[in-house]
Amino acid sequence: MTPALIPELPAGVQLLYLAEGGANIVYRMLLPSVDIAASSEIAPTAIDEPGPAALLEGKLLRLRKDVKYGIPYEKTARNFDSKVRPLFKPEELVDQTLVRLPAGLVHRCNEQLRANERKGKRPAKRHGVYLSTTEHFGLLITDMTDANDLRTTVAEFKPKWLIQSPSAPSNAKRCRTCALREMKNHKALQAGCKEERSFCPLDLVSDKMEDVLRAVRFIKGCSDPHRLARALYRNRTLLKLREYQRKWNDVGLVRHPAHSSEMSFAMTLRDCTMFIKMPPDENQPVEVRLGDLDLKSAAGGKAQYWLDIENQLIQEGWYTGEKSCQSHNECALQGARREPRPEPRPLW
Repeated sequence: MTPALIPELPAGVQLLYLAEGGANIVYRMLLPSVDIAASSEIAPTAIDEPGPAALLEGKLLRLRKDVKYGIPYEKTARNFDSKVRPLFKPEELVDQTLVRLPAGLVHRCNEQLRANERKGKRPAKRHGVYLSTTEHFGLLITDMTDANDLRTTVAEFKPKWLIQSPSAPSNAKRCRTCALREMKNHKALQAGCKEERSFCPLDLVSDKMEDVLRAVRFIKGCSDPHRLARALYRNRTLLKLREYQRKWNDVGLVRHPAHSSEMSFAMTLRDCTMFIKMPPDENQPVEVRLGDLDLKSAAGGKAQYWLDIENQLIQEGWYTGEKSCQSHNECALQGARREPRPEPRPLW
């Protein structure tokens, strides 16, 4: 999108803090016509134009933090438009649109973040890191929350590795995700922390409904496992993601150069998030979209970290289940649970 065509966020919009990760903060947006007297967030100014409502409808605003190796949003948007958008249908993606920020907005947001820290309203692990004051753009993204409709159910999960790592041992009894989780759980227990239980991603793309149902028990926001399993069973978007992971499969120890765009994109396809929005009426369609598809940076030692993890999983026997702490596991490759099965062909 050329600079002249980039829309500008209305100066009077009110931003309400919704959530944040390591590199971004997500806000809900309200126009001044909404009653916000009880809110302590950024104060609005008057807007009379009809345009802003259409621009913001069904969207959230994502702003970039000032973190090392953060990628400017203009580059993020170009990568999304050139690499991600052509691979999926519009309805399969959490869309993102570059938007110009009005002067002073980021400064006011940062002041609010500091105030929330003093009041204990911001997660402690996020303290001290604020929005980038050199970033002049934000990203409007598809709103995949319940939008305060408590009847709507929103589930989310990371599909991660829907196929096995190409450098895993031939006698592996764990897929890449399950092997890594067991290694992390072992370290957590040694440190006196709780272990994490989760699904095997190979179950999500199984041709057996019972496998998908087994997986969804662990998915965040899953209040109706059977309905969620029906939405994910042989889901075209999920199967398409698996095929793209297979296509961009030079990962693990057999891989592209660490800092290549191919390597970054391959890891991006293995670290996205799937969002499922289920309306209260079961006759209404379920919305399934992929998000978090920003190109992963291999800078700052990240590429070496990927390599070190793979070596550790292989050399310490986490793939093959050789550790004494490894017993029953959710992994589809564990022989004691069931025999491995051939992967089904895609549906499109």
